[in-house]
Amino acid sequence: MAVEIRTDDPGQRFAAGTVLGTDPPEVGPLTVVSSRWHSGRLLVSFAEIADRTQAESLRGVWLTVDAAQFAATEDPDEFHDQELVGLTVVTTVGDAVGVVTDVRHHGQDLLVIEPAADSQRHGEVLIPFVAAIVVDVDVAAGRMVIDPPPGLLELSGGPDMARAGGTAPGTAPAGGSVPGTANVGGSRGGDVPGGSTRPGRDRG
Repeated sequence: MAVEIRTDDPGQRFAAGTVLGTDPPEVGPLTVVSSRWHSGRLLVSFAEIADRTQAESLRGVWLTVDAAQFAATEDPDEFHDQELVGLTVVTTVGDAVGVVTDVRHHGQDLLVIEPAADSQRHGEVLIPFVAAIVVDVDVAAGRMVIDPPPGLLELSGGPDMARAGGTAPGTAPAGGSVPGTANVGGSRGGDVPGGSTRPGRDRG
């Protein structure tokens, strides 16, 4: 089966014998028999999938890894996605922005923020996860401080923003590929995607 990669370490995540959870959970777990690269795509064989019909039934399914399997990162500026999800976001002047609900990776990492209850904003807000904007991340305190450029927080997650940021990860691509262990998507039913992210540089 062709798998769409959303992990920093596919060699480890898809090593023979690895057991992966699924979302939805009723179609798994799945045990990796073997994996290999072909024409830029990762092809994975699962012990539970014996034919094309069974493989087709997994179109659009997420493969997940339990958060307990992740070791803490050694780089203080690097974070697992699940560490960012749930952080309360405020600006450098103390204004409440909202709570991080997801992390999307579409060329540039984007934080998905649900606006604070008393906010005038409507719909999710997308914030680039770059050092120029995200000035402090305190996982222990459950807080993130941002210094947004003028107008950024007035943008919401309507149709225009969806086009700008790309579709949400997890949508099966047109060739029938099954999305792989993701480093996007945040917490999903107690299981989380693999990988980590860090504030990058603004690419303009």
